[in-house]
Amino acid sequence: MGVGTFFHYFGTVLLLAATALLIVVSVTAPVVNDLSILKVDVSGSSTIDRITFGTFGYCIIRDGPDDCTKAHVGYDATAALAGVQGLTFSKGDRDSARVLTRVLILHPIAAGLTFLAFLLCLGTSFLGSFVASLFSFLAFVVTVVAMACDFAGFEIIKHAVNTRGPNNLHARWGPTVWCILAAAALNLIATVLVFITCCAGRRKKSHTHRGKADY
Repeated sequence: MGVGTFFHYFGTVLLLAATALLIVVSVTAPVVNDLSILKVDVSGSSTIDRITFGTFGYCIIRDGPDDCTKAHVGYDATAALAGVQGLTFSKGDRDSARVLTRVLILHPIAAGLTFLAFLLCLGTSFLGSFVASLFSFLAFVVTVVAMACDFAGFEIIKHAVNTRGPNNLHARWGPTVWCILAAAALNLIATVLVFITCCAGRRKKSHTHRGKADY
């Protein structure tokens, strides 16, 4: 196995890892109740432990059965905290958070694009590798846009809870926000590796053909 082939398959493995990370982000609350992009811890409460916000909704985690929204594109994240004393959201904040949660549909879209790039990378032809690098770059762009919306939309909730909310509430980023950051980095690295190796393979093939013609 040549160096170029090694880097090509290494890029392929990175795409598979990025796909797995993006799938994890896509199945956050309310699909998996305790898996979150943003988490609000509630201390001193006998009924509520925490509130988890995900791609398609949120869950209120209780000692008993959890209270979750139905999974759908776009939701009012501020509604989970509407009854908290002393915590209010302006109409602009509510509308911004709702609009940005609609963009979170990009999480599964990015996962699909990354998986298509992975499948294309399984072949070693120049055309397949070139198209794979295009899909990988597109997945990187979509992932970055989704990540930006994650931070922008949920920062509204996080800032409000930590600055205007009662002392028994504390908002912090959930583990999956770092999954999407890692997925973006893996997609970018894979794009570079696959593109460089497919170009190098094309150049080597061209030189081989030229050498045979000269011979």
